[in-house]
Amino acid sequence: MKTDHNLAPILLFTYNRPAHTRRLVESLLQNAEAKDSHLIVYSDAPRDEKARPAVEEVRRYLHDLTGFGQVTLVEHAENRGLARNIIAGVTEQTERYGRVIVLEDDLIVAPYFLRFMNEALEAYKDEPRVGHIQACDFTGDPALPPTFLIKWTGSWGWATWKRAWQLFNPNGKALLEELERQGLTRRFDFNGTYRYTRMLRRQVEGKNNSWAIRWNASLFLAGVLSLNVGRSLVLNDGFDGSGTHCGGGNLYRSTLWTEPLPVVPITPVEEDENARRCFERYYRRHFGFFAKAIRRIKRTLKGDFGR
Repeated sequence: MKTDHNLAPILLFTYNRPAHTRRLVESLLQNAEAKDSHLIVYSDAPRDEKARPAVEEVRRYLHDLTGFGQVTLVEHAENRGLARNIIAGVTEQTERYGRVIVLEDDLIVAPYFLRFMNEALEAYKDEPRVGHIQACDFTGDPALPPTFLIKWTGSWGWATWKRAWQLFNPNGKALLEELERQGLTRRFDFNGTYRYTRMLRRQVEGKNNSWAIRWNASLFLAGVLSLNVGRSLVLNDGFDGSGTHCGGGNLYRSTLWTEPLPVVPITPVEEDENARRCFERYYRRHFGFFAKAIRRIKRTLKGDFGR
């Protein structure tokens, strides 16, 4: 099989969810560009013996993958965890190819996902003020334009370039201190409506191991924007209790946009303040005090006394 070198390689990170992995691959194969794309799959090793059968099932499925221009399977012999896996994989492949599209195993993509991502990577390749492309919209806000620029990086179906990934700082403590020194924590938190700073602080304290919050903070502090979509080309299918980071339920459920999404270069290259307000409305509606209290009451009435 032969790949088109004008198409970015697709990095897929998997662990122990065979059904999710299969659904994602099947959705990718509905993209016309898949047959000419290089799919690089990272399969993490089981954390314990309980996870081994599912990891082995995922690997058996991956060994028989067809339909892509080229498939490279990287099977780790030790459990690395998602953060270490993604940081190492993205670093390695941006060094090799200059640009990458990144997916995790609990996503489903629309039929024009790969077209959009590749066109966006090409359109903004020489624009240093744009360092990230995000293809998932979970707000469902009709006030959002089809595409917009914002100082925020989502992690569900994204892409970047080597020049931007070099800005990634894995040192969460340094990022947190700089946000606080510059007095930027409230803006980082979308005017206090979502606790991204708390997420970063918890990473520093070892209470989570999020690579995504460090990537978000790295570009935020560098003043680098993300090209986001107001018509979602990605759906997160992982909020079913099957994954390590699976909280949120239907709060982040998106509706797939199944038509082509044109990439029209945005000028001037600056943050869309209206988009920030849309995010603030979403976070305030779903994560404000009353919204969280209502969800807790509903869980209690259902007999769910967990966190």
